[in-house]
Amino acid sequence: MNHKVALSFADGKTLFLPVGHDDLLLDAALRHGINLPLDCREGVCGTCMGRCEAGSYSLDYADEDTLSAADLEQRKVLACQPRVRSDAAFYFDFASTLCHAAAAQAHSGVVRELRLLSEDTALLRLDAGAAGRQLDFLPGQYARLQVPGSDCRRAYSFANRPKPQNHLQFLIRLLPGGAMSDYLRQGCRVGDEIRFEAPLGTFYLRQVERPLLLVAGGTGL
Repeated sequence: MNHKVALSFADGKTLFLPVGHDDLLLDAALRHGINLPLDCREGVCGTCMGRCEAGSYSLDYADEDTLSAADLEQRKVLACQPRVRSDAAFYFDFASTLCHAAAAQAHSGVVRELRLLSEDTALLRLDAGAAGRQLDFLPGQYARLQVPGSDCRRAYSFANRPKPQNHLQFLIRLLPGGAMSDYLRQGCRVGDEIRFEAPLGTFYLRQVERPLLLVAGGTGL
């Protein structure tokens, strides 16, 4: 059973799409070419925040640091979290033009180098030249890498500029018990194939005229 869902934006545009009962709103939007801005897809970053103005939905998870009790009372949601239970309307406080960016594509790369830079930091180099065309991305965007032999995926920022040969670099912080961290420490070999989605993320520099303060954590990317 499909529900009719309206997505309204700050520029006054409204888009309509069918959403299956209990489907995630974000998944349905992406399937219909509505590329809502997102960064983590795990209900933490807040990039895809909106508000449900009509209809019913359920939440699998709500991070209290991202959505407060007051936010939930006002029916604020992150598009990657609500499961639609009826015809509904959602409002997003950004222009619909932000949804026109190219959707992430599935790729695969071959491990060309894995080097430990410190006890908890590794440099991973992938050769994704089989894509046949240059993989373009902006500084600040990232790829979601699949841990070989599992369904686990982890997001890492690109650590180099786009190159025609699609040679990609990632600086990866190694965490105790982490799915990707354990693979890199124990199982990764040159020649392994790693599947990934890219480019992802809307945290990139826009043209601005005011001073910027940038704070980086993790490996600094």
